[in-house]
Amino acid sequence: MRIITYNVNGIRSALKKGLGEWLKTDPADVICLQEIKANQEDIPLEDILGAGYEAYFYSAQKKGYSGVAILTKIKPDQVLYGNGISQSDEEGRVIRADFGDITLINAYFPSGTTGELRQGYKYQWLDEFYHHLQEVGQARSNLIVCGDYNIVHQPIDIHDPKGNKKSSGFLPEERAWLDKFFSQGGFTDTFRHFNKEPHQYSWWSNFKGARENNKGWRIDYINVTGPLVTNLVHAEILPSIKHSDHCPVFLELAT
Repeated sequence: MRIITYNVNGIRSALKKGLGEWLKTDPADVICLQEIKANQEDIPLEDILGAGYEAYFYSAQKKGYSGVAILTKIKPDQVLYGNGISQSDEEGRVIRADFGDITLINAYFPSGTTGELRQGYKYQWLDEFYHHLQEVGQARSNLIVCGDYNIVHQPIDIHDPKGNKKSSGFLPEERAWLDKFFSQGGFTDTFRHFNKEPHQYSWWSNFKGARENNKGWRIDYINVTGPLVTNLVHAEILPSIKHSDHCPVFLELAT
């Protein structure tokens, strides 16, 4: 199973920038999108369906905001929308697909960059999502949790750790949540499982030259629970793919 996670920063904009043509190159079997910023009826589906993908969308109630999607060439046994928590579901942040004994959860974590109110909600959401994963994991032990986490884990994952020590996305409390997620939650960072090198990022700001000079952050992940670690084949980040301010993150998993 080849999986990609990709924050497209508006699926309609990404389609105009060549996302559909890229899909036709068969980049993965399952592609998890975040920040689609559109309702399903407003999304041109020709290129997606023409590339051989079924599409499942979970949009925010607010138009042009948030939202997640799963594009898949593998027929899921079931698709579940949301995590049963009202504000998260109103913002279209979580979608799940089950493939045999594997459960794939695609999530768009909140950003706290707009101020204290949203940063406070981000901490609330993180706690709620962690408990949700624990509940799912009691029945489904083979979990894959991918998406835009909006959190950098370690200094190696950000171009300027000293300058960003007070920035949302690299705050000690956020990074401590990821510590708990990996240690107590039992998840493995699949990219770091294969690649220990610095300067590997999945998002760049829109400031001039940030992407060209690789001044980025690694905030997009595909993480798996312990039972799936022996199935890991390959993981990489794909910075040459440019339909968004993020780039795709790839995982190959033996099933």
